[in-house]
Amino acid sequence: MFTIDLTVRNTAFPVSVELKSAEDAEAVYQLILAAMRSGNPDIVELKSEGKTEKKVAVLATEISGVQISQRDGATPGGARPPGFFAVTAE
Repeated sequence: MFTIDLTVRNTAFPVSVELKSAEDAEAVYQLILAAMRSGNPDIVELKSEGKTEKKVAVLATEISGVQISQRDGATPGGARPPGFFAVTAE
């Protein structure tokens, strides 16, 4: 299972959806990147395959980050917590 986390401006927690295949996850990731680059206030609507009743719609101009990760089936929720971490260059 692959998780896509979105960081939305002025929101404390990431918005997440789950996809079953790497190809679908990569396609959604590319769709979100294209929407972010366009600068248009389009709505990005996503559906989760992990929880089929879960849907989310976000304005593309409000997305400040996107992350794709693979969930490990051995541990509940995966080995890493959802979200982003900071890396600073020296």
